Amino acid sequence: SQMKLLIVLAMLAARAASVQDLSGKTFTFPVNLTSNLMNTHFLSDCHRPHNKPVCRICRSFTDIRRDHSLFSMSTSGFPNSFLIFWDETHKEMAAYIMGKRSDFRGLDYKPNMWHSICTTWDSATGLVQLWFNGRPTIRLYAPTSSAITGTPMIILGQEQDSHGGGFDSDQAFVGMMSDVHMWDYVLSSCEIKSYVDELSFTPGNVLNWKALKFHITDKVLVEPKSVVSKISC
Repeated sequence: SQMKLLIVLAMLAARAASVQDLSGKTFTFPVNLTSNLMNTHFLSDCHRPHNKPVCRICRSFTDIRRDHSLFSMSTSGFPNSFLIFWDETHKEMAAYIMGKRSDFRGLDYKPNMWHSICTTWDSATGLVQLWFNGRPTIRLYAPTSSAITGTPMIILGQEQDSHGGGFDSDQAFVGMMSDVHMWDYVLSSCEIKSYVDELSFTPGNVLNWKALKFHITDKVLVEPKSVVSKISC
């Protein structure tokens, strides 16, 4: 069976969704996003078989020193179907797969610099792994008996404690995100390295930053990456 991917990107002035090439651009989250009014959404043209692996990758830049969500995908049955979350208390990156948590420690998650964070889950073996700035962590087993099914909703900048809602301002992301991709297979180490080094790589076949269709519903800006993170004289 197949499922459609529903994407909600939390932003301010609502506007019609259209496919955009966001190469060289970032989403800037300048304030805590606390609104539950997720009343606009995007229905992707991509279809992904529910029993395949998942690989998600992005770059993020922040200075906040508290818990925050980097990527939140929910389904009607599992609010944390695929969640990437920084746990400030324990200094670890948590990956939730169908509600099952795996913790990755010893990461040099410094403020005010770009980090490339790739999370992979192989549905056949149940193994979860994080690649942080191109370096692999250990592989952990996420004991889930079911694959990701239903119609997922993806939100950047907030964690969903319920399907499409249940937001907590104390978990909101403040900073910049860029180059968000998602695949229905696990990338090779060479592909991940190419992404980290900003070389040529195969764009996501589920989420593609170079052809992203989204609605804006809360305070987030789309800006050139060179403006927000590079110094020129």
